[in-house]
Amino acid sequence: MAPSAIPQNGHRGEQDLDLTSSAVEHRMAENQPSDGNTVGAASNGVSQPNVQELDASKLTYNFTQSPRELPPLGVTAENGNSICTDHMVIAKWSAKNGWAAPELKPYGPLSLMPTASVLHYATECFEGLKAYRGYDGKLRIFRPDRNCERMLMSSVRISLPSFPPGELEKMIIALMSVDGPKWLPRDRPGTFIYLRPTMIGTQSQLGVQAPSEAMLYIIASLMPPMDSPAGGMKLHTSPDDMVRAWVGGFGYAKVGANYGPSLLATKEARARGFHQILWLYGKNGECTEAGASNFFVVWKTREGKTQIVTAPLDDRLILAGVTRNSVLALARERLSEEVEVVERKYTIDEVLEASAEGRLVESFASGTAYFVCPISLIHHRGSDIQIPAGKGGEGGSITLSLKKWLIDIKYGREEHPWGIVVPEEN
Repeated sequence: MAPSAIPQNGHRGEQDLDLTSSAVEHRMAENQPSDGNTVGAASNGVSQPNVQELDASKLTYNFTQSPRELPPLGVTAENGNSICTDHMVIAKWSAKNGWAAPELKPYGPLSLMPTASVLHYATECFEGLKAYRGYDGKLRIFRPDRNCERMLMSSVRISLPSFPPGELEKMIIALMSVDGPKWLPRDRPGTFIYLRPTMIGTQSQLGVQAPSEAMLYIIASLMPPMDSPAGGMKLHTSPDDMVRAWVGGFGYAKVGANYGPSLLATKEARARGFHQILWLYGKNGECTEAGASNFFVVWKTREGKTQIVTAPLDDRLILAGVTRNSVLALARERLSEEVEVVERKYTIDEVLEASAEGRLVESFASGTAYFVCPISLIHHRGSDIQIPAGKGGEGGSITLSLKKWLIDIKYGREEHPWGIVVPEEN
């Protein structure tokens, strides 16, 4: 910056206050051609545009010679390790050459130098989504386009390379076309498998800088159903000396640095008999997320109107969950005559007031892992907020309706454009 451009009072000027968000928007804009279709033209935050773009049509296939046996239904781990499918997809990137041809290859260890960027500077982002074996026999992935678009945003935020989201989606579908028929067999309807696209900085040079080399990989893992806890989920509000995310930070991006620092408070909450942390933000105690899930309350206003309320996305404090988006869309489409959907900041004191006045109807969390999970209690500063959660804590009527609609879409009981059918060999 030229000396004349530095504010004379030593403070940042108005134009500098949104430097990070402007950089992200700039890189995302570079990713949009004139017709509005995402193509991934930009690379990471400091490099030239990709010489070669990520191209799923160049995917090569190297099938395993040692396929593992499909474990019995319900077995998802072995000696404390996740059980993954036979194959994974890998694509490597460099600032010099852009994206190399992706490869489907046997699942196995990655090779990294001890000085790799990801190990020192947290240059890493990931996604989480599921594939489902429907009751109609079809294999589906739920809204993969949303996950791929969000991963592009996360990648750009963490100074990793960009890519066309549609190409990542094709690679996810290709992996499931190969491994899905075996690992989600047709004789196991109503089952799912977890998909984890990940990108890491691999440049092996110490120094705080955007990495000039990266690796994208996709794995598929068995995961136990994270059903609602008996009696409903119990939350403990976050301690005064800890926040999960902050305005101007990266809470809206799916990066590993969002999760590790939250584990200490979560472990303490579980030791006290709670399931997750309800993360509060700011001096007013704004409700943000329940663990790593989006948080919703259903209450009646003092005028008697029923509202579904959840935190907004406009300040980039919380993750734009795919399940969150789906819940809001379904509520607006199918519950509009009885419920108003509201995205706004609201505080724990408002929840306390609604509870004290008998206006708190129900509450739930949503996410890929927990899906739609009823909340029956919030513990805040020595007091318990009891929340109606239906019979046995299985959820109130609104929670159960939203959960059922999503299950029907994911498992093929309802034909819906959100359920992307994976092609399989007969």
